[in-house]
Amino acid sequence: MHHKMNDKIIQVSAKTLVIGIDIAKYKHYACAVDDRGLVLERPFAFHQSTEGFHRLLKTIFLLQTTHEKVDVIVGFEPTGHYWMNLARFLRSHGVHYVIVNPLHVKRSKELDDNHPAKTDAKDAQIIAKLVRDGRYSHPRVLEGLEAELRVGVSLRERLQKRSAILKNQMIRWMDLYFPELQLLFKEIGKHTLAVLQETPLPADVDSKDIDGLVQIYRASGHLKFVYRTRIRELKESASCSLGLTEGTEMARLEIRQLVDELLRVQHQIEDVSVRMIEIVQELPDYHFLVSIPGIGSNSAVEILSETGPFTNYDSPRQLIKLAGLALTENSSGTHKGRKRISKRGRKRLRSVLFRAVLPLIQFSSSFRALYEYYTTRPVNPLKKKEAMVVLCGKLLKVGHGLCTKGVSFDEHVMRRDITCLAQTA
Repeated sequence: MHHKMNDKIIQVSAKTLVIGIDIAKYKHYACAVDDRGLVLERPFAFHQSTEGFHRLLKTIFLLQTTHEKVDVIVGFEPTGHYWMNLARFLRSHGVHYVIVNPLHVKRSKELDDNHPAKTDAKDAQIIAKLVRDGRYSHPRVLEGLEAELRVGVSLRERLQKRSAILKNQMIRWMDLYFPELQLLFKEIGKHTLAVLQETPLPADVDSKDIDGLVQIYRASGHLKFVYRTRIRELKESASCSLGLTEGTEMARLEIRQLVDELLRVQHQIEDVSVRMIEIVQELPDYHFLVSIPGIGSNSAVEILSETGPFTNYDSPRQLIKLAGLALTENSSGTHKGRKRISKRGRKRLRSVLFRAVLPLIQFSSSFRALYEYYTTRPVNPLKKKEAMVVLCGKLLKVGHGLCTKGVSFDEHVMRRDITCLAQTA
């Protein structure tokens, strides 16, 4: 770690111009300092536009000439998505840029003036001085398949959230107008959608006989099989329903629109998922990850969308740190703090790994054995969730080993490692 920090500090020499930029939606602020932290150009504004970006570039070149600087390093916070266009512009013009942790900027605000005030101009100067001190990181630029997967996973996540919102709205509607329907159908599946689309209100069901309802539901296209027993139960519930009987015309319109939108969103989710599976086939790492029993296509896609190829990392520890799974503790003197994961990393990656571990324990005998070992070992046994967090890190280590060595998963090799682990404990 110290060597890496030294390398960053060495990059800023007497011939280096350091530019700190506070990113906003419409107008950014930039500040220029030298290797000693002396302000060479007071914070100035430029807009999020082609004209504004060229103004920044012109100012950088002018400052280089004026102060005889050979190198330039630009730093900014990765604020939302507003920094991406500027990063692309700088990269296309050969300007070296880095990113600064927003938490570092927040905690450094009072170092110069002992005042917690926040302004865009002040933040730009703080960012410049953090870059000068080597407190920055190099962003991983997503290109090609990696960019496609990242955008695709984000799109599918938004669609899934929209699907959940629509289902909640439909549950509210049923609570008001047809509460018995939720007792017959435990989830909003094909049967529920067929009923809501064709006969949304209890009166619609009660007005038809069983044969008529069977024909209607078969013609809806949602169901391959219609069970008369279930239809009979539906009619009995509709005949004594507690649902509201006022405002039924608009209620029908509302539920049909909700059903149509939900079906459209579900088709969109399916289209995005199919296309992402087609894209990820071109990445060798995908085939090594899905060789692990319990890791399906969707899990592999989501993991790779967050990490990129595992071969880009020198050590699995880098992946663990990226996921925020590195252990940390607060200890002082005789006080020994409890170890916790840092959670400083990609939140979505942690979530994906945790969801992937659940089927992993079920379908992979080696991971299940490792889980049982951690939760039942005589010395310092882990709680169930703690063991699952450890397995998240183990999954990254195994994935990194498979991808860097170019081999498929082998249960026997991992079980041998587990046996060695138990013997040394």
